[in-house]
Amino acid sequence: MKRIINLFTTALLFVIPLISKADTYPINKNIDIKHYVFKLSLSDADNEITGTTLVTVNFKEAGMQNFRLDFVNKTSVRKDKGMVVDAVSVNNTAVDYTHGNDELIISLPAPSTKNQTLTFTIQYHGIPYDGLRIGATKLGDRSFFNENWPNRGRHWLPIVDHPYDKATSEFIVKAPSHYKVVSNGLLMEESELGNSNRLTHWKQSVPVSSWLFVLGVADFAVKYVDEFRGKSIQTWVYAKNREAGFYDFDEPTKKVLEFYSNYVGPYAYEKLANIQTPSVNGGMETSSAIFYGEDLVTGKRDERTRNVVIHEIAHQWFGNAITETTWDDAWLSEGFATFFTLLFIEDEYGKDEYTKGIIKARKSVYDMSVKMPDFSIVSERTAEKEDVTSGITYQKGAWVIHMLRNLMGEKNFKKGIQNYYAKYFNANTTTSEFRAEMEKVSGKDLKLFFKQWLYQPINPTINASWKYDANTKKLNVQLQQAQKYLYNVPVEIGFYKKGASTPTILTMNLKEKDQLFSFPLATAPEKLELDPRALLLNDGKMRKE
Repeated sequence: MKRIINLFTTALLFVIPLISKADTYPINKNIDIKHYVFKLSLSDADNEITGTTLVTVNFKEAGMQNFRLDFVNKTSVRKDKGMVVDAVSVNNTAVDYTHGNDELIISLPAPSTKNQTLTFTIQYHGIPYDGLRIGATKLGDRSFFNENWPNRGRHWLPIVDHPYDKATSEFIVKAPSHYKVVSNGLLMEESELGNSNRLTHWKQSVPVSSWLFVLGVADFAVKYVDEFRGKSIQTWVYAKNREAGFYDFDEPTKKVLEFYSNYVGPYAYEKLANIQTPSVNGGMETSSAIFYGEDLVTGKRDERTRNVVIHEIAHQWFGNAITETTWDDAWLSEGFATFFTLLFIEDEYGKDEYTKGIIKARKSVYDMSVKMPDFSIVSERTAEKEDVTSGITYQKGAWVIHMLRNLMGEKNFKKGIQNYYAKYFNANTTTSEFRAEMEKVSGKDLKLFFKQWLYQPINPTINASWKYDANTKKLNVQLQQAQKYLYNVPVEIGFYKKGASTPTILTMNLKEKDQLFSFPLATAPEKLELDPRALLLNDGKMRKE
């Protein structure tokens, strides 16, 4: 991958805002990109690409005179790499434009009327500085593979390069005939053009954010593995990796599609292809055509490759079909995909494997928080200036959902997820909107739960000590919070009676810095465990006094 409960104290309410501000990208709510057609010519002679992009735009308001796209310029700072715009037109009539500071500002032929839709044709050429990787695979063969995350698509495509805008798309690619070409959606055409060139046309009829557009051009071996509810499951790997790659990706794709379709809602896209690439290290969840780092293909079908496949398929639901409106809420993609990877593992491989994964994630959260003490999951972020995720986004995000599931109960949690998915299917959403859907189903006020775990960087360290009073026949448990801000959380302990193999669970509602809890107990316990079911994000310890 780009990498793989519950109240606040009163004092904290005045410190942490509930709703994060939007990131600083220049969002234009007065336009809606409906469709892109990307026509590209690729060559073995050099790394220059020639492109013609058709952009269909709906202007929601009257009187608009221009609109903006992201498009990276050719500059000397980039060693003369970047894109040069040759012409822009509407209905074969040239229109004015400016291309500077990595922005393409296009003038309308006349001020817009309300809800007017126009298609603009942009002709350009250049050597991509980033975004489209042109070069050898690990096996030494020339290839073309993109990596648009999070805002690198603008290096080779004129687009709204931000998650808030979703559009359908087509890639019509002219390339030397010895390559095979894969992209989003359905294959519409493959035609030999003569002169050892082939035209390949892919069309995606489901709207997605632009960072999910995908293009892979290489010497591929292709396997049509199976079908899922009428949709093709495919594997695309380097021809020289054919046997190992086909074996690695045969499993568990269909099982994962089945599980998420049943648990969450329908799969959105026209196919699912697993694709080997040199352009990413782990996985990239590009819609309907998922990229996997070339080194994941080993022919061993190992656990790492398996888990990356599960994670990237989970993204087809979370991040792709449901997409964060701004980068502030990137956890709605990465935290969800990480949790739902574990949820599939629980269903397919057992509860113990799920627990092992969530405990490993907890350790990661605390290890990373030492290095990133100011990182909160939801915060003001923009891809224009900074990383929009960290490992904490993935692992703590998964823990938040894990705790929410326990707080709501499995039945309500599943229903809430299904309602959320149905409401924001192929659309954008926010953390507050997700919370609202879970509140409707659970009947709980979750505002403080979300504030506590998502909007501040402090993680709890809750330590416990205990002793048994034989005179009063009471078990006394002392809980102490060591972190800066106090949490209000349920804390479980498990006590073992003599000879027992499983603990009896006791729950304490902690809200002070230091609290004593007493429980009647006829005999002294053999031992006590803090959080025996791994339900609380906490790195505290238990000791006997």
